[in-house]
Amino acid sequence: MTIQFDINALAFLLSEAAEAEIRPRFRALAEGDVRTKTSAIDLVTEADEAAERYIKAGMEAVLPGALFIGEESVAADPALLPKLADADLAVIVDPIDGTFNFAAGVPLFGVMAAVVAGGETIAGVIYDPMGDDFVLAERGAGAWQTGGNRPAARLKATGAVPLAEMTGMASTGFLPAEKRARVMANLAKVAFASNYRCAAHEYRTFAAGHLHYLMYNKLMPWDHLAGTLISQEAGAYAARFDGSAYEPRHVEGGLLIAPDKESWEMMRRDVFVD
Repeated sequence: MTIQFDINALAFLLSEAAEAEIRPRFRALAEGDVRTKTSAIDLVTEADEAAERYIKAGMEAVLPGALFIGEESVAADPALLPKLADADLAVIVDPIDGTFNFAAGVPLFGVMAAVVAGGETIAGVIYDPMGDDFVLAERGAGAWQTGGNRPAARLKATGAVPLAEMTGMASTGFLPAEKRARVMANLAKVAFASNYRCAAHEYRTFAAGHLHYLMYNKLMPWDHLAGTLISQEAGAYAARFDGSAYEPRHVEGGLLIAPDKESWEMMRRDVFVD
């Protein structure tokens, strides 16, 4: 499905939302501005909700007629999420990825948007409000970093290395308890394993060639569609744990990203075992 739109206009809308609603509230949240959703580590702030309203209001000019699916919109109306599977055109937004960090005053959070047409992710943008720059990709056009008064630079994922030299990010918190124990033990086989509590910056770091793998189990589309496309356009290999392609409709099945298919198979076999 061919869709004509201006990815730069989408990126600019995210930066406008950050300027208006996110940065002014950073380290300035009032009592009552932070609330718990599903758990003590699943938070929403006034900045999340205000930024999402701002982006939604501006989206009609960028992608007329697109279904808008935002993380906070789905929190308010869970029936919205299943509509993504059948949408001809949709935009999926995470107004603040890394809300836990944002609420704690840690400057490691991002704004993400993905465009889906006919069940395929065709564009993704990750904006860093603190660095004021973008990582973005359109399908078939490569992954790029731009903004911050620097010329645009094409991103390339790092090359393959032996298992013992691999560094990366593994979000183990949403794995079933027994599998989590196995995976965490197996992570001793690699050189480094951590996570930023912020997929936006994990994807940015990976696509820029500084990591060898990313692993996630919970697959909410606002967390992973943009970053997965950007990683693939930077040359990486991505698939769910069973080897199938990750699609916008998927919310489970895990996700593993590595420099190439051989590295992916090695990590799946030796680290992220069932």
